[in-house]
Amino acid sequence: MYNNETKPRIVIIGAGFAGLAAARTFKNAPVEVAVIDRTNHHLFQPLLYQVATAALSPADITAPIRYLLRKQKNTRVLLGEVTGIDTVQKTVTLEEGSMTIPFDYLLVATGTRHSYFGKDEWEMLAPGLKSLSDAVEIRRRFLTAFEEAEKTTDPDEQQELMTFVIVGGGPTGVELAGVLPEIARRSLRRDFRRIDTNKTRVILVEAGPRILAAFPERLSQLAAKDLKKIGTEVRTKEAVIGITPTQVTLQSGEVIRTRTVIWAAGNVASPLGKMLGAPTDRAGRVLVEPDLTVPGNPFIYVAGDLAITKNAEGKPNPAVAQTAIQGGKCAAVNILHRLYQEDTKPFSYFDKGNMAVIGRNKAVVDLSPWKLPGFGGFLAWCAWLFIHILYLVGFRNRLSVLMQWAYAYLTYQRGARLITELDREQSLPITTA
Repeated sequence: MYNNETKPRIVIIGAGFAGLAAARTFKNAPVEVAVIDRTNHHLFQPLLYQVATAALSPADITAPIRYLLRKQKNTRVLLGEVTGIDTVQKTVTLEEGSMTIPFDYLLVATGTRHSYFGKDEWEMLAPGLKSLSDAVEIRRRFLTAFEEAEKTTDPDEQQELMTFVIVGGGPTGVELAGVLPEIARRSLRRDFRRIDTNKTRVILVEAGPRILAAFPERLSQLAAKDLKKIGTEVRTKEAVIGITPTQVTLQSGEVIRTRTVIWAAGNVASPLGKMLGAPTDRAGRVLVEPDLTVPGNPFIYVAGDLAITKNAEGKPNPAVAQTAIQGGKCAAVNILHRLYQEDTKPFSYFDKGNMAVIGRNKAVVDLSPWKLPGFGGFLAWCAWLFIHILYLVGFRNRLSVLMQWAYAYLTYQRGARLITELDREQSLPITTA
């Protein structure tokens, strides 16, 4: 049992953007903090797609949680998976009873995973992109497809292997759809002898009327235009109704022969949200009070993608890194307010705008929260690079990423183009019928 009789005990589950921001807020507070995560690293998720596309290595966008919190003497880090939360006894259980940790205040910030809308059997055929293992698996499948195409003499099979379908036209789907053609037609062009990588097809499928639905329509149209210039096929108003190891079937009846599908559509909340006994939406996200507490329990907070928060107009705040960071800080400050018997403050999201990268020299920046017109092109791409370097955790990571990006920009090459044996053993191999 974790025990401290003199200081309030605060448990934070999840060391993503929200959890890490909260933990840092408690740095000089008279409390005892326990941060629990099932991995030992903090992940800079906005650049996860760059690991999936071999631009960066996993180490470039991660940092050990213990290292990040090493200077906080009031904080301990625990590696483990939470399997139970007792809101009455105020305890958190790890690995089905291996360890029980009591708390006075609890912050749950475990985020979301990709949702297959009831078609969970598709997960093995169409991996999503939420974790490092997801990114490495997508990288493996993408690169292995060309290796398999090089070995076959059947032109139809070659084309199937060099056809990639991305499901979901949000920022992640758009970013992948913009980068994959460049890798195939630039980075890999001279590496193979029997296949022409210029024949690679990348198809982005979006069920809604347009891609980047959270952006103004003008920027959405600009993004679609840029993707088409790159060579990506954009299909809107098309839902995927079937996925097999060799094809994707669209609602219109079209069948796309492919061996590689990437899922970037929809999210489902961590199951820990339902353990709190709080109201949740269809995706399992917790409907929190304005101060981020669970209704009826002022000692339990939820932040990040696991929580539904709303702006002044009553619309849900976007599930982005800035929302999580601000939410984590707000939850921590409110816990301190309660410790000092002060009134808590409602969470108010400060929207700094939104951006999405499309490809080389192409991005879109939405400045509508500032009442300014958004923009795209090279300037938007430079802004995207600057912002992501600025928020990346750790000087070493910033320097490494900057060097990798410079190398890729000047040479069109990818520095982390590896297929490892570990990846092969832990994942479903590409079918070579």
